[in-house]
Amino acid sequence: MKTTVFSTHKFEESYLISANDGKHELRLLEERLSEHTVPLAKGSEAISLFTGDDASANVLEKLAAFGVKYIALRSAGYNHVDMEKADEINIKVARVPAYSPYAIAEHTVALILALNRKLIRANNRVREQNFSLNGLTGFDLNGKTVGVLGTGKIGAVLVKILHGFGCKILAYDVNKDEDLVEKFGASYTDCKTLCSESDIISLHVPLTTDTKHLIDAEQIGVMKKGVMLINTSRGGLVDTKAVIHGLKTGKVGYFGMDVYEEEEGLFFEDHSDEILQDDVIARLMTFNNVLITSHQAFLTDTALTNIAETTIHNLDCFEKQIDSGNEVASK
Repeated sequence: MKTTVFSTHKFEESYLISANDGKHELRLLEERLSEHTVPLAKGSEAISLFTGDDASANVLEKLAAFGVKYIALRSAGYNHVDMEKADEINIKVARVPAYSPYAIAEHTVALILALNRKLIRANNRVREQNFSLNGLTGFDLNGKTVGVLGTGKIGAVLVKILHGFGCKILAYDVNKDEDLVEKFGASYTDCKTLCSESDIISLHVPLTTDTKHLIDAEQIGVMKKGVMLINTSRGGLVDTKAVIHGLKTGKVGYFGMDVYEEEEGLFFEDHSDEILQDDVIARLMTFNNVLITSHQAFLTDTALTNIAETTIHNLDCFEKQIDSGNEVASK
């Protein structure tokens, strides 16, 4: 099946080629899908999209006009696809529901440790032959209260890891995982209580209309002074300007982010020769207690292999008209 793969990154190209093994005619493009690049899909029955691609209603209508019937997402999230429009014009969409919860959870812990022990600052000092330890004091994770917002696959793995550090776990989710309570002593509570009692808060919920800006000025207001906030889930969960205010006042003591609400067109690209136009992230970069990675939490060999294999499996199922178990719909 002819498939145009948009937003192909060098780090994933070899995995896609290997998983495909010549089965489908893949056209690998670096270009991101948008209203302007839709014509690139002409002649393809399917397309494959990454998180930054634009699959809004107008784009989907244009794709359908070019004969595109299937979309194979290379991500778990699908909030960048207008699912109501896709259903209306009969474009089927399949995602990669789980590629490696360990990758995301482990990156979350890496951010926690790097911020706490000030590893970036320490490394920079040593490289300048400054071996002073002043200003590098951290804290023991053992005994600290960590709030995990969302205990699905990723959140559950994080709870397991943090339990190994000796942390007390507060959890918030619409579905209570009794296994986490019994094995790791997680205590489920409401969002406000979790925010007010946690030393560290980590986000692992999907982005919906209900969870947009879940962490805002009001929630930050009830947090402990000096709280550590980590977001490796979706950028829109956090009101970034409210976090900046929290950083300025000292309410937020540490902020680690792998995702950003306005990351489209910014993350995954090299802008080193350009003037940064985003004033919000530019301000964040001025804080020495902020650590930013550009949506790389998923970036492990295991995850890339799983993403590629599931993407090709979804294309196989589209071609054979069988259920992959990974299709999504608006309802």
